[in-house]
Amino acid sequence: MNYPKFELYELGSQTRRSSNSAPANLAEGFGNKHTNIYTETISRAQGEIRETKHHLRMACKKQYLDENKLQYFITEYERCSKMLYKLEQALLSARKP
Repeated sequence: MNYPKFELYELGSQTRRSSNSAPANLAEGFGNKHTNIYTETISRAQGEIRETKHHLRMACKKQYLDENKLQYFITEYERCSKMLYKLEQALLSARKP
């Protein structure tokens, strides 16, 4: 990505923070004895993924990121999101009596 200098501390920083927060949320909840707490961290990670995708779309719209790279990143984030959704569903169904 080619952010102009003024965007490095705005959109660039927001993109870095949200992309780092998704796995950080998962790490925070992993191994928690309470399934509902872990599923909450999965939900927060999903929100960070959506935020990151938004920032990437804005970067493309402002021509800091080309369309091919945007599509690659969006596809990968959607793949991660689907895996997290399936993990959340498995945890919730395992919890049911």
